[in-house]
Amino acid sequence: MAETVAPRAASTILLLRDSAERKEIEVFMMVRHYEIDFNSGALVFPGGSVDKGDKEIIATPALYSGGEGLDEGTLSFRIAAIRETFEESGILLARPNGSTALVDAKRASEIESACRGDLCDSKLTFLKVLADNGMVLALDALVPYAHWITPEGMPKRFDTWFFLAAAPPEQVGAHDGKESTDSIWVSPREALEGGDSGRFKLPFPTTRNLIKLGKQASVQAAIEDIRGKSIVTVTPVMTKTSNGRQLRIPIEAGYDGDVFEVGSVG
Repeated sequence: MAETVAPRAASTILLLRDSAERKEIEVFMMVRHYEIDFNSGALVFPGGSVDKGDKEIIATPALYSGGEGLDEGTLSFRIAAIRETFEESGILLARPNGSTALVDAKRASEIESACRGDLCDSKLTFLKVLADNGMVLALDALVPYAHWITPEGMPKRFDTWFFLAAAPPEQVGAHDGKESTDSIWVSPREALEGGDSGRFKLPFPTTRNLIKLGKQASVQAAIEDIRGKSIVTVTPVMTKTSNGRQLRIPIEAGYDGDVFEVGSVG
């Protein structure tokens, strides 16, 4: 019997904005590089694994706000979410030291140009990026949205927290050209239609969260709907059927069902 792989802690953010043109909510998504060994070629939200540096930031409370009452594990998920989003999109959810407003697009762009490449190449730590630029992470800008753990039996497993956040004004974002090859602001409806047509490859959790998000008419509505709600952890149970594979998730998690026929699991 194969040994069960322990899930790796990870975080992702659904960056949201309202589209006046489409009159729909939009979310920032990226196409994973085809040579990446997990979810290659898939359309996903920015995110990634919690690392040692995220935990080191916890020891310097001056570098973040909105973490009052949160334990170390919860803090590390939120810090990783903001760091990974900056690395993968260039969008920075932080405030200048002493300010109550998120960093403006011009200053965020300057920090991105000076630091993002070296941060992605591990030549610079996120702690140093924040300290040198007088930035304080806006942990309170993140609202817990979902918690998924990869099914047992998969070769790579992740314990992932999904957060909602309103995108900072005029911070547009762009893929890094390494881990991701394209990026778009897209409505949940368009992303799901692209998944159905074959334009996009959508992992199972991404599809479920897009369907859930698509029920909301605005960023404010999406955040208010989930804020303060209890998040039900989803660990899909996978079984083989005559038609392929079947996944079962808790109905209490609030998705579009509890049993799904799937060809493969991302």
